[in-house]
Amino acid sequence: MNHQPTSDIAFTPAVKAEQARRGSRPQYEAMERSRGWPSTITPDLAAVVATTRSFYLGTASAAGQPYIQHRGGPSGFLKIVDDRTLGFADLAGNRQYITAGNLAENPRAFIFIMDYARRRRVKLWGTARIIEDDAELLAQMRPPSGNANAERVILFTIEAWDRNCPQHIPQLVPIEAAEAALQQLRDRITELEGELKLCIDSHR
Repeated sequence: MNHQPTSDIAFTPAVKAEQARRGSRPQYEAMERSRGWPSTITPDLAAVVATTRSFYLGTASAAGQPYIQHRGGPSGFLKIVDDRTLGFADLAGNRQYITAGNLAENPRAFIFIMDYARRRRVKLWGTARIIEDDAELLAQMRPPSGNANAERVILFTIEAWDRNCPQHIPQLVPIEAAEAALQQLRDRITELEGELKLCIDSHR
């Protein structure tokens, strides 16, 4: 029985031909024979999703015209529905509805999770669908904070996923994390200034 690797969703015949031409095909053939790409949510992927604050959603029209839309929110806004499904609330935006239009005629979709603070990225291939008029599901998917209007839900079914190495990813941290670190430094400086003043006063 010929088993088709999950990575074939990305490694099309044309991609494999390029890998062979450029010398990387043997390493990916070894990957396909051994572990392969997962198609379900593992504990390590669940840990990434739980802390995700930013990702990109890729869709395409029926004619193949690609479109990428950024999605962001507090940790927890991207949710695990089951072992193969992610979901999030679709918030009101500029009302172009390019993603919605694309998914209406082509369910193929791609999620690129970017974590600059930890210098990691995760790629997920699958399909997506829009769920409307489901108040209970929308309430479950609504972000835990913020005042944006949640209009509908997008559910993403995973077919395969892979992670990238941290090479070339700039390390960036959220502004609130930087502010918290700065506040700790300010508090320590104030504490040391107080100790220095006491020391000077005691020697007068």
